[in-house]
Amino acid sequence: MAEDIDAQIAENIARSLAEIPHPSLPKGTNIYGSTKLFPDFQAEDGETYFTLIHGIPHESSVSFVAILQATRALRKGFESAIYFYGPGTLACTANRGFPTTGDSGFPGEMNTNGSLETFIKEGGTVYACRFGMALHGMREEDLIEGVIPAHPLDVQDALIYYARKGAIINSTYNL
Repeated sequence: MAEDIDAQIAENIARSLAEIPHPSLPKGTNIYGSTKLFPDFQAEDGETYFTLIHGIPHESSVSFVAILQATRALRKGFESAIYFYGPGTLACTANRGFPTTGDSGFPGEMNTNGSLETFIKEGGTVYACRFGMALHGMREEDLIEGVIPAHPLDVQDALIYYARKGAIINSTYNL
């Protein structure tokens, strides 16, 4: 009886694999159009781009994409700053890695760190809320070099400051 079931499963596997050819398209086949709809805007004199991040690193792509967007704005000539608060501050830790700091325990583990280091090196400003750090047991000496620790009341005042400068504001949040 078990042999009959095994034979039936093997037959079903062969039939299932034969239903659709694999790969259905060769590697490198373009399946999406590439027309960019909007112009590739560059910063005008004095323009600012400000990003707020309240997202847990590695729990969603929201925080990582926000860093990439802030970097792109910087490269377009915008004065660009990122403010991490709440669990977002965890993205600013220099002591991430496995089995040792700086090592990637899985592909992409260090993407956030590397992207923040690049952003800072290219002239971007990064703030991390001290209260958000404290909530997660993170010390100031744990910060990536160049990240500026900020008072909890600075979150709102930074937002006001950049809004008054006329900044484009990208606020990301995930639970």
